[in-house]
Amino acid sequence: MGLIRTELMPDSSEVVPYDHAGIPLYIRAAHLASYYNMCAPCHWHDDIEWIYIITGKMRYYVNGKRLILNEGDSLMVNARQMHYGYAFEQQDCYFLCILFHPSLFGNNQILQEKYFLPFFENTSLEFHHFYSNDEAGVKVGRYLQEVLLLKEDSDSGYELGVISCMLELWSFLIRTDLLSAAKNKSESKQELNIQKDMVSFIYQHYPEKISLTDIAAAGHVGRSKCCQIFKHYMQQSPVDFLNTYRLKISCRLLCTTQKSITEIAILCGFNHLSYFSKYFMECYGCTPREYRTLHEHETLLT
Repeated sequence: MGLIRTELMPDSSEVVPYDHAGIPLYIRAAHLASYYNMCAPCHWHDDIEWIYIITGKMRYYVNGKRLILNEGDSLMVNARQMHYGYAFEQQDCYFLCILFHPSLFGNNQILQEKYFLPFFENTSLEFHHFYSNDEAGVKVGRYLQEVLLLKEDSDSGYELGVISCMLELWSFLIRTDLLSAAKNKSESKQELNIQKDMVSFIYQHYPEKISLTDIAAAGHVGRSKCCQIFKHYMQQSPVDFLNTYRLKISCRLLCTTQKSITEIAILCGFNHLSYFSKYFMECYGCTPREYRTLHEHETLLT
């Protein structure tokens, strides 16, 4: 099975691999097992993200809130939110992911101000979870499945059909007042920006020797505040988040390079091979060498 790579910019924003250059639309049905360790890195983008669970279930993270998406559930993640999906009890999941840039709704100023900007710019509307056992959730799921069918057929002009389908979905959400009802308690926008800055610092400097003080300084906060923010948004300490990310990078290098275990440990910021091996075993239940053997046939998909 090919592995799907999520490419990030220094500010933690995703470089979205749109289906066609110049058309900000991404549609893919995939297994969670296609991602390293069945987990995507924490990221954000300007697109609205839609997730539909085809089979299985998935855990999902948005701005410090953790959800469980069951089979048939849908999730809308508003633009510019910190988010990622990951495995539920290490079980695979088959799901649909749609990234739809707000610009595809058109540029008419009156329509934008009346029907779109109030929701995209609403910091209280971080996400909306639609349930499979709810009438509205069933309807949302049908719209998303229709988008997948249009992509699979890929007839001439299918993108226009997708835009039409997403406009109908958006109209349904507005008519039924579901977006207004979906307001979640807003966290400080400033605090979320601080979190993004600290996560971005870790993504850029993970090979280096990084202290808690360094991470806090990236967000221009003290060590205590840094720990509070990470606990709220990540349910991890800053140092645990750093080492978890280092391990994810090490897994990628184990699968895609012939570098030695010692070289990989150093490249990922672990100065002692014994500590790297011990921490790897605690997280993955096997040694780095055993992990490489298990995944030696895997390749990358972009």
